[in-house]
Amino acid sequence: MEFNKELKSRVEDIEKVIQTFLPKEENHQRIIMEAMNYSVLAGGKRLRPMFIRETYQFFGGDNFSTVEPFMAAMEMIHTYSLVHDDLPAMDNDEYRRGRKTTHAVYGEAMGILAGDALLNYAFETACKAFDRSDDTYLVAEALKVMSKKAGIYGMIGGQVVDVLSTDAELTLDKIEFIHRLKTSALIEASMMIGAILAGASKQEINVIEKAAGLIGFAFQIQDDVLDVISTKEVLGKPTHSDEKNNKMTYVTLVGLEQAKLDVEKYSKEAIALIQGLHGNNEFLDELISDLIDRKK
Repeated sequence: MEFNKELKSRVEDIEKVIQTFLPKEENHQRIIMEAMNYSVLAGGKRLRPMFIRETYQFFGGDNFSTVEPFMAAMEMIHTYSLVHDDLPAMDNDEYRRGRKTTHAVYGEAMGILAGDALLNYAFETACKAFDRSDDTYLVAEALKVMSKKAGIYGMIGGQVVDVLSTDAELTLDKIEFIHRLKTSALIEASMMIGAILAGASKQEINVIEKAAGLIGFAFQIQDDVLDVISTKEVLGKPTHSDEKNNKMTYVTLVGLEQAKLDVEKYSKEAIALIQGLHGNNEFLDELISDLIDRKK
């Protein structure tokens, strides 16, 4: 299997899935649909919907129409968080993924509303899985996970602590807490949703949650590394933003070289956990490994 070719193919498939669930730009409120679609179609790795599908396949799931609403929904939730992150009251960024951020194009008020709309529309979209599944109990369980991991005990909780940490002295434990909630939570949700919808056992879902937590943590550490060593042209967004916003990071505390080693360590731990399960998906292993060496 040629990984990069497979990755490109999967991203293209996911783009098509996402587009089928986006709202039509119509009626008097059409500007909000335009802003939503502009935000979602800005590109990106599509990592979270990819983790849903690949984990679903790992556990033998074969009715992909059931997972597709969740794939689109999870990308909407991730996108709304980025739209709000970029707002003047938060990170105040004007570029993301190589183009103007949503608030820079549509104004601050519409940026706020676009984020709100994407979060709400994500749940509306995920609920479409009820009409596509033979086991609505599993769909409900997946919705429960998505709700919790996106909220105050997950991503939003991590974002709150992150905002409060500007200009503050942080311990390694607190930085890990922020990363585990702000970044890991949605990756945990994605992989757990894939496992749940495929009928995995509770024990298997617990292992997947742990592995996904490690993947998310490693992913965010690598983000911190790239913020230091990369360029705006490569990343598609401003670098040194943490320094600009007076935020301590994992790299600040442990140093660049140790941070790189930890990315590899946590990623390999995640792969070992997944390989200990009774499932099969070679691409999933390679996807996690690839995150170690990513440049953007």
